[in-house]
Amino acid sequence: MRLTVLKKGLAAVLAVFMCTAVSSCAVYDNFADAFGDDSSSSDVIKIGVFEPLSGNDKEFGKLEQMGIELAHSLYPDVLGTPIELITGDNRSDIGEARTAAKYLTDREVCVVLGSYRSTLSLAGGEVFSESSVPAISITNANPLVTNTNEYYFRVRYVDAFQGVAIAKYAVEELQAKKTAIMREIDNDYATVLCRSFSEKFIALTSNEDSVVYTADYPAGTTDFTDELIKIKEAEAAIIFVPASAETALAVAEQADKLGISAMLLGTDLWEESDVLLEATSSAALGRMAFSSDYGQNSEQSELAKIFAQAYGEEFGFEVEPDHAVALGFDAYMLARDAIERAGLPVEPEAVKTALAATKSFPGVSGNITFDGNGDPIKSVSIMKPLDGKFVNIYIAEPNWAPVS
Repeated sequence: MRLTVLKKGLAAVLAVFMCTAVSSCAVYDNFADAFGDDSSSSDVIKIGVFEPLSGNDKEFGKLEQMGIELAHSLYPDVLGTPIELITGDNRSDIGEARTAAKYLTDREVCVVLGSYRSTLSLAGGEVFSESSVPAISITNANPLVTNTNEYYFRVRYVDAFQGVAIAKYAVEELQAKKTAIMREIDNDYATVLCRSFSEKFIALTSNEDSVVYTADYPAGTTDFTDELIKIKEAEAAIIFVPASAETALAVAEQADKLGISAMLLGTDLWEESDVLLEATSSAALGRMAFSSDYGQNSEQSELAKIFAQAYGEEFGFEVEPDHAVALGFDAYMLARDAIERAGLPVEPEAVKTALAATKSFPGVSGNITFDGNGDPIKSVSIMKPLDGKFVNIYIAEPNWAPVS
């Protein structure tokens, strides 16, 4: 997981958010002080917020909470009834996660949002399943969160999904017929992404030989010259590099020196740091693009416009939203939409059924449809570095996978 809110001003944004959150919550003794506000009423619809708001992961948990709180400020009710957010702080600890999850289910929330870190979601998910309360993971990418729990859904796609989206962009938008792959040895993330990319690329080109070369390199490699010469000889139009921004930039610049005109494609790892944003003088940047779990054009949905405006008014238009904030916003809106479709009286099982039936929800992070595992089949933004910022250049629409 990554902290990319700030290209600038993250500390100020978090400070504003934390002050706002603290001022809006009463302080209670003992158990309630540890886990949240128990000032619930039968005249409200209760949504649980299950996040690490203290401990090692608190910065990330608060980013997800920022998105939830922003959505709640804009849409504070549903079915003519106020929505109350009940917070359970899992303290970044697996042992505490079950206790925080039990705190939320005891307060009869109809759906839970969170948590940051898959291990915390897995621990809390046992309680949510036992209590038949649906939950929506916000930034978890681990397939086990949803695959082992019928009550857990997720907003962020699993990692392999990026490979599918990038292959779609390469073939359908760039009209690529041949691709090469650069894969770090003994890297599970790279292995999964390369497999999903190559399988989809082959399927879309209808050519078993369309992956013309795979370069396996050890971790820590900085000189890719020999492998790039082989890629050039294979006449690949695309080089898929599911690696860090630092590695991707090194590959791109070395390819440029060798006269390789292939497009370099990558994943959301490329936006983990400001490396590509700071390399504005590099000629290689013009041939680089990557998949992002947040990067929608505001024209893609009305909700994206509303989110961008509200975020700018709250934290400053010069501050780019972190993907976790956007996904937190979407999680709340998905929950609210499911509650509305479930109808009164609001029962957790009915909300779960409504979530499972979600199709083409026009979220901030893309159009979302849940598959049979509770994973999102969604549109994926393809971004590129341009003039010191990441800009959207393509939306890979989710018409490549069936809904089970």
